[in-house]
Amino acid sequence: MSGGNWGHAWSDALDELELDVATIEAMLADEHRHAETPPASLWKAPTELGALPLELKPRADEILTRQLKAAEEIARRMTATRQQMTMTTRIETGEAVKRPVYVDRAM
Repeated sequence: MSGGNWGHAWSDALDELELDVATIEAMLADEHRHAETPPASLWKAPTELGALPLELKPRADEILTRQLKAAEEIARRMTATRQQMTMTTRIETGEAVKRPVYVDRAM
């Protein structure tokens, strides 16, 4: 692969990766949208490209930073959802309230 084609192929690969992270960011920004959006396909690093051209490294680093930030937000939301589900279950089963609802004082 010639140098020009090599850089162009890497640029195309980064375009695809950036589109994936932009989709995730949009889903995180609009909580209702994720239910309507099909899951993203897994990105696979191209094997035939060789090393990343040096001039594309800043862009690749920026995409990685965005991916990590999105992954942290997904993990935070998963934890919050898990906590909410636990509390909901406790409320539904009565575990959240440990006091009597009715006391017969006539006896």
